[in-house]
Amino acid sequence: MKRDVRSRGELLRIRGRSVAWVPPLLMLIGITVIDFNSAGEFRMISWVVLVPGIAAAICGVWGTAVFAVLALLNYLLADTSYPNQYQSGLPDFILVGIGGVLAVLACAVRVRGERLMLHMRDVADTTRRTVLRPLPVDWGGLEHAAVYLASDVEARVGGDFYDIQPGPHGTRVLVGDVQGKGLAAVEAAAALLGTFREAGYHEADLTTVAGRLEVRMVRHRRHIKALAAAVEPPPAPRRPGGRRGFDGSGPRGDGDGNRFATAVLLGFPDDDTGAVDAVVFGHEPPLVVGPDGVRHLPPGEALPLGLGEFATGGPPPVLRVPLAPGETLLLTTDGVTEARDSGGLFYPLAAEVTDAVAADPRIAEPHRLVAFVRDGTLRHCGGRLADDTTVFAVRRPVGSPSGKGRLQS
Repeated sequence: MKRDVRSRGELLRIRGRSVAWVPPLLMLIGITVIDFNSAGEFRMISWVVLVPGIAAAICGVWGTAVFAVLALLNYLLADTSYPNQYQSGLPDFILVGIGGVLAVLACAVRVRGERLMLHMRDVADTTRRTVLRPLPVDWGGLEHAAVYLASDVEARVGGDFYDIQPGPHGTRVLVGDVQGKGLAAVEAAAALLGTFREAGYHEADLTTVAGRLEVRMVRHRRHIKALAAAVEPPPAPRRPGGRRGFDGSGPRGDGDGNRFATAVLLGFPDDDTGAVDAVVFGHEPPLVVGPDGVRHLPPGEALPLGLGEFATGGPPPVLRVPLAPGETLLLTTDGVTEARDSGGLFYPLAAEVTDAVAADPRIAEPHRLVAFVRDGTLRHCGGRLADDTTVFAVRRPVGSPSGKGRLQS
């Protein structure tokens, strides 16, 4: 069931009161009136069997049962009011009765399915709030805005992640994208966010935070590999011709043992309000958007998280980049940069934002910027997202010193 049950329920309410009973009642009255005003040779009263069927689609179980009884009584009274030669008799009475019973059973199945779907939706929402926790306004002394669009509209959560962590050593920001999709990607994102929330608060050096994230991704991969080895089924029997049966899928079916994540780790130091520290783990470099134009942050040299063993030259470097007052850092995942139109062209993010800022410098404000990129991405791809999409914008408040009123958690 792909429709939103809550939305459908709201459509059947007026001023908070349910009106789901109105359509089947009007149908019952209409059939009865037409039957009494028609000739005896044309009997419509048997059509009341449709009434509990309509009720089963929009009413509750008890409401459907009431309409099933009303339909049966209505048929009995209307049929017995006719002379014997025009009465439908017992066969249609049985038909209306069986139709009512089947309608009640169908309604019970429908209500049970809707309750299950609502429960699963609540589970998905809880998972999303756990992974992507709501961020208070001006959290960590920063202005911020974010939008997350899952490519799987039913799951409502995927492998994109972001968070802001204030602490005694400044405010840190993490935005990233776990390779792959599904619940396994959500697990990896949750593991990285948990590490970031602790390391981002306690560690004084941003390089140490970056190293902790790399170690956590490696540990997560090792755990998944060990789990896969423990539950891997025995080899399939050898087929004629010497080949074993194999369908190319692992125990989890998505190559979790080779999972990695691209990310951008930012630090807003208290000792330099005109700069931001950044470590880019194979991610698209953030855009710096200000009233005077748009520029890219340097791409950095760090490999994606989980692939640090292939790096040479020690820990990833931390880049300190000047940040003018009013400039906003725009971070997106590949749901934006790889969005394609009907002709296969990628969404020109930098060019679109540059033109928008030139036309209206207020676009650089985080909430306006996020809304602009979200709308532009959906318009470019026609609303068909091929991947999870995150748009995140953050900046220091204009005209206020770093850390003023900052919360620590």
